Amino acid sequence: MKRSYFLKLGLYGSAAATLLPMMAFKPLQKVYTLDQLIGKNNPDIEGDSYTSKMHKDTKVAFEAMRKAAASDGIAIEVVSAYRSFNRQKEIFETKYSDYISQGLTPIEAIRKIIEYSTIPGTSRHHWGTDLDLIDANAPRPENVLLAEHFHGEGPFCRLKEWMDIHSESFGFYEVYTDDPHREGFKYEPWHFSFAPIARPMLKEYRSLNVKDILKVENIKGAQHFTDEFIYDYRNKNILDINPELL
Repeated sequence: MKRSYFLKLGLYGSAAATLLPMMAFKPLQKVYTLDQLIGKNNPDIEGDSYTSKMHKDTKVAFEAMRKAAASDGIAIEVVSAYRSFNRQKEIFETKYSDYISQGLTPIEAIRKIIEYSTIPGTSRHHWGTDLDLIDANAPRPENVLLAEHFHGEGPFCRLKEWMDIHSESFGFYEVYTDDPHREGFKYEPWHFSFAPIARPMLKEYRSLNVKDILKVENIKGAQHFTDEFIYDYRNKNILDINPELL
């Protein structure tokens, strides 16, 4: 391995070493409101667009990671960052209506949706910690968020290889891994979460009564969110993730 590569690793490590200690302990002392946890109002969110809005500490860490990747010829581009409750509700209900119109039963429609998309009020994107990433320097396929694009000869395989080596140094972890024993959402090699904020937020989120939240919010199909369904969804889709994020 070339000496320059070792020097780069050292620089990345130094950047992460100075960045993460400033963030690692502060969030643990904070109590998050219900609105923050379900994507309704969060004063810590910064940015002015769908791809730039994120938690202020996530933004600092992401910019450091983006600059490090750029030195290796990779232009990390965010295609989805913070997502509000209302935006997630629009996505969920549009898909629900589409699937129902195609002849699926309500339960079939819901189960089809939650292969990749979350029920509003349960998305990690509500926290401003989670980012969907591609490489802007690579050819852009029509549908960028397909696992096949991140492996083999896929356009984003260099990004995936770089993230596998470096992302955790900046506090970012792949959420829905390709572990064959993991259940819930399908594999998403583009989805990374900033652990110093996401871990304590998930810890507080786990104390919420998800069924009560969904019942109050009047979401299409909510009458089919039975106790059994919510139990299964909570344990598989919300909690069966990369253990480094628990």
